[in-house]
Amino acid sequence: MKAIKRVRRNKLLFLAITIYLFLLGTMPDKAIQSSKNSMYYIIEMLEIMPVIFILTSLIEAWVPRKAIENSFGENSGIKGTIFSFLLGSFSAGPIYAAFPVCKMLLKKGASTSNIVVILSAWAVIKVPMLANEVKFLGAKFMAIRWILTTTSIFIMAYIMSKVVKKEDLLHEEEKQANENAVLAIKSQYCIGCGLCTKLSPDTFIICDKKAKLINENIQLQNTDNAESINNTIEKCPTKAIYFRNISSF
Repeated sequence: MKAIKRVRRNKLLFLAITIYLFLLGTMPDKAIQSSKNSMYYIIEMLEIMPVIFILTSLIEAWVPRKAIENSFGENSGIKGTIFSFLLGSFSAGPIYAAFPVCKMLLKKGASTSNIVVILSAWAVIKVPMLANEVKFLGAKFMAIRWILTTTSIFIMAYIMSKVVKKEDLLHEEEKQANENAVLAIKSQYCIGCGLCTKLSPDTFIICDKKAKLINENIQLQNTDNAESINNTIEKCPTKAIYFRNISSF
């Protein structure tokens, strides 16, 4: 049963392995060449992705959710669209590096439309590449292509925001984890500053110089203090307060 679930979660990987095995049995030369090409991209990813993961982890830990929502969220308006376009346009690295960044931004409150703008601009509106485009294809070609591509990105972002909701972008495991999450405190990280008791006094108390929960069974989906709790989580200086999946207890 676990093997079947693992295959379902990694369908593309197992499909690629099956194709390689088929090529190895029928066209060994093609299989060898394909393996060399794949190894080139794997090595490139191993060089780039660790840096991207560290960067996204730092942003996720230290940039407040409110800041992401104000800059890239549903209510960020034209400002959010411009910020998203600039982030994608001035980014460095291949397009696959954008996916973990966009997933982190999505979890922190970015809107679907702005995620589309970031990904699209990252893929086809790289400012450093415009000089090369002018050099090989001419300024007129670059300008017209840039205008048409940019217009298409904004249209596509608007359509995607109407068709695809943020909930659709979560994996089933993440949806289930969100539904079953309960409030928890990493006591080893808590410094007893008391900020949580000021921001959400109905939820937290200080006992033995450590923050404690008044109610040990506060679920993410079933609390009237969700706004104050989320605000406390964002402002906790040591990030000791979080929602934890029940199944991990």
